Amino acid sequence: MNERDAIVPPLEAGGRLPWPQYFLRICFLVAERSTCLRRKVGAVAVRDKRILATGYNGAPTNVAHCLDVGCLREQLGVPSGQRHEICRGLHAEQNVIVQAAIHGVSIKDSDIYCTTQPCLICSKMLANCGVRNIYYAESYPDELAEQMLGEAGIHFERMQLETFLESDADENDAS
Repeated sequence: MNERDAIVPPLEAGGRLPWPQYFLRICFLVAERSTCLRRKVGAVAVRDKRILATGYNGAPTNVAHCLDVGCLREQLGVPSGQRHEICRGLHAEQNVIVQAAIHGVSIKDSDIYCTTQPCLICSKMLANCGVRNIYYAESYPDELAEQMLGEAGIHFERMQLETFLESDADENDAS
């Protein structure tokens, strides 16, 4: 079993994914498009059990990818979690917002699923988009981000396997 299977373990034969686990698994698939050398992150915007947009971390359109030119943060010795602006790439949450905007899809009142807890900048952007809930698999603790999300009235939660099974047990049979 790999690290990601521990977060979203394989189903038993004949099992059906609860909705939160379904969307979280999609986040990990979206993350596979990432061009970041340090961390692959995926995000999915969902409303009424429908995917509105997806995003992954990586360089902007028509800009060389870190896979091709190396990691600017590594080259400059920038520690993880600091100076987010010193990076060639956008975060997955930023890209989900951009993709929704490009395609004329509002993510107001949506739920955001992420492989990793959003940073402060992404949390502020998601708050301004009017998202309702943020669910993530892997912690990337940021006290100020958590404080601001709470102040904005946005529910945010690290998803555990038990949470999947409890929160959607009644919805498994709903379309």
